[in-house]
Amino acid sequence: MNDDYSRYPEAMQRLFAEADKKLAGRPKLLGMFKRCFASTLETTTKRMEDGSTFVITGDIPAMWLRDSSAQVRHYIPLAAEDAELGAMIEGVVRRQMMYVGIDPYANAFNESPNDERYDEDLTDLNPWVWERKYEIDSLCYPVQLSYLYWKATGRTAMFDEQYRSALRRILQLWETEQHHDAQSSYRFQRFDCPPTDTLRNGGKGMPVNYTGMTWSGFRPSDDACTFGYLVPSNMFAAVVLGYMAEIADQVYRDERLRRKAERLKEEIEFGIEAYGTLFHPKYGKIYAYETDGYGNHHLMDDANVPSLLSIPYLGYRSADDPVYRNTRRFILSEDNPYYYEGTAASGIGSPHTPHRYIWHIALSMQGLTSRDPQEAVRLLDTLLATDADTGFMHEGFHADDPQLYTRPWFAWSNSLFAEFVHGLMRQGAFD
Repeated sequence: MNDDYSRYPEAMQRLFAEADKKLAGRPKLLGMFKRCFASTLETTTKRMEDGSTFVITGDIPAMWLRDSSAQVRHYIPLAAEDAELGAMIEGVVRRQMMYVGIDPYANAFNESPNDERYDEDLTDLNPWVWERKYEIDSLCYPVQLSYLYWKATGRTAMFDEQYRSALRRILQLWETEQHHDAQSSYRFQRFDCPPTDTLRNGGKGMPVNYTGMTWSGFRPSDDACTFGYLVPSNMFAAVVLGYMAEIADQVYRDERLRRKAERLKEEIEFGIEAYGTLFHPKYGKIYAYETDGYGNHHLMDDANVPSLLSIPYLGYRSADDPVYRNTRRFILSEDNPYYYEGTAASGIGSPHTPHRYIWHIALSMQGLTSRDPQEAVRLLDTLLATDADTGFMHEGFHADDPQLYTRPWFAWSNSLFAEFVHGLMRQGAFD
């Protein structure tokens, strides 16, 4: 990367100057950190005339509610001292909440109402929607982003009536999807596609029993759920409902909204702990990835976040929580069907990518949630060694050959790597 930092916001210029000193002895790490940290701002964000910010995922020209939040989260620590970065993040939130108002079931949107999309799926479409796969986390991420930004900066301008209206729509949808079979009108079918791209049972998904949790059609990988209660996404929702309650109380002074968020949070958490756990003969009490409320559980973890691995990162439980520790041992073992060990790396992959492909997002998340400094350094070395000499992170790569990889331009992965490295810098790991 060119050492002329003048094109970047001032806070980024100072961070890169700090990195030049702290990472001077590791030139590859220094170069990758700066490239990955700047990638979202340089290549995927577009300021709109209305003051909002449109963010593409990288190689896909649409804005995912999830990805756009994750892509800019690593800028939050700098936003308090940098008005330019702050305006960009606030613009992302405004754009996201506009989209939630258009269709809270959609996961990805167009820059304009141009009717572009992957496929003409059998669901309720409109010209703004790129894809309408309903995923709980799509509604969690914008709230998380805005809350963390608020706490870091103290700024509340984005909490306008459009934002409050979006919160109400999210709460209403999650309440409806607590009773998916009886109350939900959501359907999604895609034809001539892999089974993971569509919902069974006429687009409704397989039956679920009431648990207190809220239903999801798809995972954060955009793959269909096997069972409708996706546990890590419900964990994310529970955390975000706490954020909503605090925003309702401290920003809007809206007692009704606060009580509604708190009640739903309690119901979802009860459902997670009562229906989303089980006793494993090898690992003890662990969290399942999915359940249907009828006693069936899907034991796995996926690289995409929210995941079981990311529980402490989401803020649902601490890294020292005994059930999380048991779950972590399970998902970082061969008993997780998507954990792969190879000659180049070991880590979590996804049914979304080919067999034995490990995801850089999962390796970064493993490092971000680790309490072992040696594990974190080992994971950082693995990330550096598996970039296929591109200087960037990817989606998945083959466990035996990092030269085989998917998505050379995947901004979320770059941002999470940058967040991991920046965190290590702040902890003094390179001093």
